Amino acid sequence: MSEGEQPNVYHAEPQSNIGKWILIALAVVYVGGSLFFIYDLHSKLGKVTQDQAASQKQIGDLTKRMQSSEADSETLAHQLGMTKKELASRADILQHQQQAASARIAAQMEEEKQNVSAVAGEVGSVKTDVGGVKSDVAATKASLEATVAQLQHTIGDLGVQSGLIANTRSDLEALKHKGDRQYYEFSLLKGAKPQAFSTVALQLKKTDPKRGKYTLNVTADDKTIEKKDRNQSEPVQFYTGRDHMLYELVAWTVDKNKITGYLSTPKNAPVPISATSQ
Repeated sequence: MSEGEQPNVYHAEPQSNIGKWILIALAVVYVGGSLFFIYDLHSKLGKVTQDQAASQKQIGDLTKRMQSSEADSETLAHQLGMTKKELASRADILQHQQQAASARIAAQMEEEKQNVSAVAGEVGSVKTDVGGVKSDVAATKASLEATVAQLQHTIGDLGVQSGLIANTRSDLEALKHKGDRQYYEFSLLKGAKPQAFSTVALQLKKTDPKRGKYTLNVTADDKTIEKKDRNQSEPVQFYTGRDHMLYELVAWTVDKNKITGYLSTPKNAPVPISATSQ
């Protein structure tokens, strides 16, 4: 070998060392990566294990709750002396009863509404009746006023102008309605005891139906006055009382043993409790 070929031997050794170091570095990197992967995998496995343990605990708690709930139901059923099936049946019965009660209440409310409507209808009918009564009252009032308008004033047996004379019971009702004087209707029997009216007493003594005449006694202020042969529908007048008030009586029927008519007194004349007022 010549001297010019020796430098090639010395250059080969450094290249061989560099390759070894590269291999060592790659090995170190591989080992480090493997260790990291193993560590990471171990950590994940640990977390999965913890999650699985937590899930199992939750499942255990839920199982306990279900068992406890079932035990409570069994305890309640036992306390009530019923099985689960009987308890469920009883609950169903109670539910049906509640529904039936609700239906009854609804029906009662509907019935009350109908009753209220019926009462409202009756009230309306009563209002109509009241309106009819008002109309009747107005018609009656008009009729009485017409009757009063037809009555006439007459001179009495004392020569005094009398008030309006009633010849029938309907005429008398019209005069009562007018309210100018007080009126006492009477029916006197011949031979009977004196009858008290207002502050006087009247006693029939004799009748003459054919001529329409009668005789009676008037007792007033402790004195008795005979009114002889008075005519039917004639105002028979007399004065009585401390204030000298004018009283009148009229007989509108003269029968064989009876006369009927009325006694008229001033509105302010005394009215004893024993008086027979019509």
